Amino acid sequence: MRVALFVHCYYPEHFYGTESYTRTLARELSALGHEPVVVTATFPGETPQQEMVERYTFDGIPVIRIDRNVHPNTGLRDTYDLPSLRAVHERILRGIRPDIVHVCHLINHTTALLEVTRRLGLPTVATFTDFFGFCFNNKLSAADGSLCAGPNASRSNCVACSLFADGTAASNPARRLLARLVSSGAANLPILVPGWRPTVSALKDRPEHLAAAYSAYAGALTPTRFLMEAYKRTSIGVPLELSRFGIDIDRAPKPARDGGPTRLGFIGQLAPHKGLHLLLRALREVPKGAFTLDVHGDEGMDPSYAAKVRGLSTGLDVSFRGTFSIERIAQVLGEIDLLVIPSTWVENSPLILLQALATHTPVLVANVEGMSEFVEAGCNGFTFAKGSVADLAARLKLFAQDQGLARAMSAKTHYERTSRHMVADVADFYARACGI
Repeated sequence: MRVALFVHCYYPEHFYGTESYTRTLARELSALGHEPVVVTATFPGETPQQEMVERYTFDGIPVIRIDRNVHPNTGLRDTYDLPSLRAVHERILRGIRPDIVHVCHLINHTTALLEVTRRLGLPTVATFTDFFGFCFNNKLSAADGSLCAGPNASRSNCVACSLFADGTAASNPARRLLARLVSSGAANLPILVPGWRPTVSALKDRPEHLAAAYSAYAGALTPTRFLMEAYKRTSIGVPLELSRFGIDIDRAPKPARDGGPTRLGFIGQLAPHKGLHLLLRALREVPKGAFTLDVHGDEGMDPSYAAKVRGLSTGLDVSFRGTFSIERIAQVLGEIDLLVIPSTWVENSPLILLQALATHTPVLVANVEGMSEFVEAGCNGFTFAKGSVADLAARLKLFAQDQGLARAMSAKTHYERTSRHMVADVADFYARACGI
């Protein structure tokens, strides 16, 4: 079976969660005797390609990459509906002649892809890894920082997210009130703000446009129950199935060690929504000497935030260790007693959480949907109130009071699902959804 896997960006330049998922699908489908082809894109603004459509191989899998610099976004509508891509997608698909199209992310391809697969009569499925289908910023986080229920009737909450994307409405009460008033006025009377009318119009049209386009999907997979339920509450009527991510990693027990402080780990982007600043502030409220913290992340991604967290770490036993190759993940987790994920936004089964569980590393995570469903309190970890330094510190104190707690929890921490399990389920899903 020839499978076209569409993803917004790909290796070797891009290597985060959805890209990793797509790579795993491609490798395991190939191992099962199928013929995967990855179709991806260069983001507008990245280094232009030599040709608009270029081809290369990665892991022995053919990759086709579209240069979106040739078809850039000229407004918000282009981020989800860019008709000029139809001809590009049609040429690519006619060349591949796939038996099935599996969309791992629609960004950079837009609904133009779904229009083409429908017109060509190609069976099409998806994996939803975030909220792109009904939330224009993909985060399901309102302008004031609260969990969003999705677009409201006037789309004023979407307008607020667009106009106050700098996050100030979440931390400043005056800006929060301003966001409510301005966004409501812009959504209901766009004639009052002529400069914003194209953006407001695109935001108001987006939910219905995507819901109609998504009817091209015969079915979709979601990695968490929360994400599945979030889509079910929308007007998107795609049949959904739960499919947990598979993890391939050394599952050997943690190396024995003699006493010492509990070794905390933070692995991820050094960006405000990942919450490292909360962890550093919480460490100031626990007994001195009870913990060490290794921070693994790229300080060049957001230099101002990196400087901020370095300042917050002054006087604490914190080491900034930069990034590491994916091949070292088991080794890095083996040197951590407790992984902390203090995210302030909704996560969807982050791979580092599953990798930690698979390596018998207990976790301490913010109580946000998409992570908390993997945590059994007191068994493989704990949760704390999102954004609360006090609650995070209270959980840390449990480990300070019992220095053997992380080790005891490690013996009960596991995650058995591998990529083989996951891709076998995906192949069965193709058969159920499309009769292939």
